[in-house]
Amino acid sequence: MSNKTRGKNKKVDAIENGATDDVANDDIATDEVATKFADVEIEEETPTKKLTHKEKKKLKKQQEYERTMEMLTKAGGQGHSELESNFTISQSQTQQRGNQQLDNAVDIKVENFSIAAKGKELFTNASLLIAQGRRYGLVGPNGHGKTTLLRHIAKRAFNIPPTIDVLYCEQEVIADDTPAVEVVLNADVKCKELQAECKKLEELTEQGDTNVQNRLQEVYDELKAIGADSAEPRARRILAGLGFNRAMQNRATKNFSGGWRMRVSLARALFLEPTLLLLDEPTNHLDLNAVIWLDNYLQGWKKTLLVVSHDQSFLDNVCTDVIHLDQQKLFYYKGNYSMFKKMYVQKRKEMVKAYEKQEKRLKDLKAAGQSKKQAEKKQKETLTRKQEKNRTKMQKQEEDTGPTELLQRPREYIVKFSFPDPPPLQPPILGLQNVTFGYEGQKPLFIDADFGIDLNSRVAILGPNGVGKSTFLKLLMSDITSQKGEITKNHRLRIGRFDQHSGEHLTAEETPAEYLMRLFDLPYEKARKQLGTFGLSSHAHTIKMKDLSGGQKARVALAELCLNAPDVLILDEPTNNLDIESIDALADAINDYKGGVIIVSHDERLIRDTECCLYVIENQQINAIDGDFDDYRKELLESLGEVINNPSIAANAAVLQ
Repeated sequence: MSNKTRGKNKKVDAIENGATDDVANDDIATDEVATKFADVEIEEETPTKKLTHKEKKKLKKQQEYERTMEMLTKAGGQGHSELESNFTISQSQTQQRGNQQLDNAVDIKVENFSIAAKGKELFTNASLLIAQGRRYGLVGPNGHGKTTLLRHIAKRAFNIPPTIDVLYCEQEVIADDTPAVEVVLNADVKCKELQAECKKLEELTEQGDTNVQNRLQEVYDELKAIGADSAEPRARRILAGLGFNRAMQNRATKNFSGGWRMRVSLARALFLEPTLLLLDEPTNHLDLNAVIWLDNYLQGWKKTLLVVSHDQSFLDNVCTDVIHLDQQKLFYYKGNYSMFKKMYVQKRKEMVKAYEKQEKRLKDLKAAGQSKKQAEKKQKETLTRKQEKNRTKMQKQEEDTGPTELLQRPREYIVKFSFPDPPPLQPPILGLQNVTFGYEGQKPLFIDADFGIDLNSRVAILGPNGVGKSTFLKLLMSDITSQKGEITKNHRLRIGRFDQHSGEHLTAEETPAEYLMRLFDLPYEKARKQLGTFGLSSHAHTIKMKDLSGGQKARVALAELCLNAPDVLILDEPTNNLDIESIDALADAINDYKGGVIIVSHDERLIRDTECCLYVIENQQINAIDGDFDDYRKELLESLGEVINNPSIAANAAVLQ
């Protein structure tokens, strides 16, 4: 069979976020992002001129790139396929022109781009700089364009070098009969094609065909070079780290929930090791054990990573650099998130000082008889001269910075939560005594379990998904009845519960202000003040609940929780819909609160900052553990056979460069 015929008969397995692995006959949409790709055989038409080795190599490279662009993200939802209809993007003319330097570039550099979403400016004359081998954390307020930026990178809406393959882990894999481990393994198209070719060539050899020996040896060498023998152990290692035991690894994806299929999608992304991996809130679908494994794993990531996350410990442990989205621009800091916070505090002081200096000069110019328009023009000229002085000769040739604008006062985003202190209560406050519970037809989750708290307790419940954490909270809340034992509770006790689904009970047609006014008979202004205290922006107070984001609904639910004045707080994954500033505010509120607190969370920083006593559910019991969080982390990673990385060392060292 000729190369041309063989090339035409090849089917391409599209491997993307949310795709099944048998999509060879599906229509391939060229506007979607690709993942890893297989080598393509060069089809040589009868040429008028024989290609040189260099020309063949260049042609093969171009074909590989074109194939990459053909492989789509076949998703379970709309994903970033809607970008074209909802967003407009502009770039400088320099960036739009193709050049040979782009073909061989290993870094991403996009200058002076702007993105608008249905008329709302998200980025204005911003610059994107992604250096090879760095691990970036992208931070900034919710709703300001972080996810939009990831989707534009994934869609290659910018000029991204063809040498960089991009994988955006956005959606869960399709639910079908394919076992989880096979979904991960099938993602590597090149390996699967070589294995299939190898099998066919071996069959031909057994039939006595000696003409394929050279090609068979080449395939053996290629499989060895890409580590095909270690592919399955590596896939299983990743799945195990993300919480899949051996039986779950062999289970069909149709038998998993959406959250677990999202973990399979993440496992596949890690297995593929793309040149640039984009992760958007990867910890949201993980329990604490999986988050601990993931941040340890990514500390050894050799490729380039860009991650959006509200988990400060995760950002501290993983990131070598931070990109801050602020006032429609991107600002770059070396080091992890904690180091960024320190540097940003100093930068903000300088920005405020520069703004105040500008305002004083404008005031002086007006006092000297100049009009407001003349004074502002003169100040803009001063700022322009200062900018020109700081720009390099190359920048002056390539960049059009546009008109200089006056400095704006830096916006300060402050969130402060508080919970009212409860009255004194006589113990026992809340607990379990010799409780046994199990769901029908399943192994009991608890046998003769004991637990108790008082108003001074700060408790974090640890353990992997499926061990019974949510069931334990339901027992404490008396949502379910134990088969044996007793739930002890002070008869005056009021329990307040907040979880990632707390916003779902809010009435869709009411506004947040109307909702609180009705429930608690509050005056309009007091209802709005309560909402503002929990970080809900004023314009959202009068928007119907059905039109609020998940984060906005979470703030309404927290405001309601506070007004209920609970004696004990039960917080089940409370950080999922909160930004970093709100998580800090929640930790501060818990520390100031005089009631009891029980937390189930994958957010290490929240557990550390609230100085919780650690309880672990294992062996059908719940017990306090010996040691602190670092001891728990070390024991977990050792049980998985992982080499334990030292968090933050690489990131902190980066600042000294």
